[in-house]
Amino acid sequence: MSELDEAWAFALAEAESRARLAGRRDIAAYLALRNSNDLLRRTGIEWLIATFETLAAQANRQGASIQISKEDNHRFRIGNSTMVGKLLTLRFGVRELSIEAGWPRTPRDGVVRSGLASAHIRHLGITSASEALRLVQSQQGAPSWVVGEKGERQAEIHETNLRKHIATLLASG
Repeated sequence: MSELDEAWAFALAEAESRARLAGRRDIAAYLALRNSNDLLRRTGIEWLIATFETLAAQANRQGASIQISKEDNHRFRIGNSTMVGKLLTLRFGVRELSIEAGWPRTPRDGVVRSGLASAHIRHLGITSASEALRLVQSQQGAPSWVVGEKGERQAEIHETNLRKHIATLLASG
């Protein structure tokens, strides 16, 4: 967690405490939900980024030579909304795979439609292999990444799906 994220979490906790002391249960409940959702978002994004990093490192141990770079506080667009989060870029020769994941941080950034966070998995020059993901909360309470819009069949993303993206990156064209 970055210093800014820590400061934000602390500010939310302080605001929730003040709302409870002032008898504003409605505001306290909203802030508690916001804090809980932010934890789910961070957890889901960390899993996605860390899994790709691990898979790239495994490929490198087998001789792949994937260059790995990361960026925090990355901003990217999904529809009319601006997401703020992380960017992981994996380069193999002339091929590039970028993974960006985040959520809107301020009201002017917009919203995530039907989910907690959004992500793009983009293959440079191979748009058919790229995917747009949404982080949703399951009935068990744990977050999960899915492909597909609400109302249509949604496929849950697992490590196996991410391995396919690494294989596409490494495939000789």
